[in-house]
Amino acid sequence: MIDNNNTTAQIVDLLPTAFSQSLPSSVSEQLTNNASDHQMWLLPPLVDLCARLREPGLQQHGTLASEGSAALANGFLHVVIPPDTNPILENGSLLKGLRERALEDGGIHLHILGALTAGLKGERPSNIAGLKKGGCIAVSNARRPFENDLVQLRTLEYAATFGMKVFFYPDEPSLSGDGVAHEGYIASYHGLQGIPWIAETVALSTQLLMVEETGIAAHFSQLSCKSSVELMRWAKDKGLPVTCDVAMHQLHLTDDNLEGFNAMSYVLPPLRSNTDQQALRRGLKDGTIDAICSHHEPLNVTAKKAPFAESIPGISNFDTFMALACQLVRDEVLTVEQLVAKICLNPAKIAGIEDQYLETGGAILVDPDMKWQVTAETMLSNGKNTPFFGQQLQGRVVETFFG
Repeated sequence: MIDNNNTTAQIVDLLPTAFSQSLPSSVSEQLTNNASDHQMWLLPPLVDLCARLREPGLQQHGTLASEGSAALANGFLHVVIPPDTNPILENGSLLKGLRERALEDGGIHLHILGALTAGLKGERPSNIAGLKKGGCIAVSNARRPFENDLVQLRTLEYAATFGMKVFFYPDEPSLSGDGVAHEGYIASYHGLQGIPWIAETVALSTQLLMVEETGIAAHFSQLSCKSSVELMRWAKDKGLPVTCDVAMHQLHLTDDNLEGFNAMSYVLPPLRSNTDQQALRRGLKDGTIDAICSHHEPLNVTAKKAPFAESIPGISNFDTFMALACQLVRDEVLTVEQLVAKICLNPAKIAGIEDQYLETGGAILVDPDMKWQVTAETMLSNGKNTPFFGQQLQGRVVETFFG
């Protein structure tokens, strides 16, 4: 702790030793100036395992400049993006330029998942060798389906020959179909096409068996239901080389938030039941779930204006992420030390960027008690599409020490 005018300034240093040593001496002076009469946390930079920055291809919703700046101000220095941009991220020679622009325009270190199959069509493997040479940290087919299980198996075998990790977003399209909400009372009451939880777990169980068969390292992103947590627990007990994450909003919202056709709560995978949410929280607490991602998906103002089922799914999450993280500590789901592991250290390890993470260093200062209202002015992202709009949240990044 830092002593300021004989009063203990409640700045809790949660930086790993290597990060503390890399901070310039001027930071100590800034921390002293930020000292207050309540506890603040000094954390390493946040690492996000899934965010859509909308560039290239969907700049009407956001850009590397707008979303990179929002990420940076909210504590994210390292951001992983899936390959389903436009054009699809399958040309390894073009990725260096994208990473350079993300750093120049938005100030963030971009980490790219390359396309697992050509054009993400699920028919044949992509040029995985070229993607690896281009600096992809892993490959993924995003939420796009495979032509059949044999193609999926052969593609994983091919990726394994290059030592590439695979990121999965488990979904069985024959079960999820055109669904827009969790299959349950809320969807039925509103006349919305449901997505059963088994659409996720059928895909997840198949993919886990393929991981066992091929030996490939795999990460499962945005788990949303109780049975998925149970399957991951089984896989880890079996010793499979797997990790998983959950989107922050799944830990705080349920399908009850769809009441009244609230399109701001329309996201895929869908918000599930209270039972699922509690299972996700337990899985996070007991270590079954390794990390929390933002699943940031900014949208312009017209995207949520259509009727619920015709609107575009997605929640803008960079700005609310830290407040919701602080709530997990207040709810005693995680200690603050466990939180650092879930949103900083574990994601860096999963993404395979530990050396770069340490080299770039940096820190963020968080005031877990700061109350603020979610408005168009307080949200830095170009996307204002959040179910928390107008609400008062508690907890925010107040200072970043990057570069």
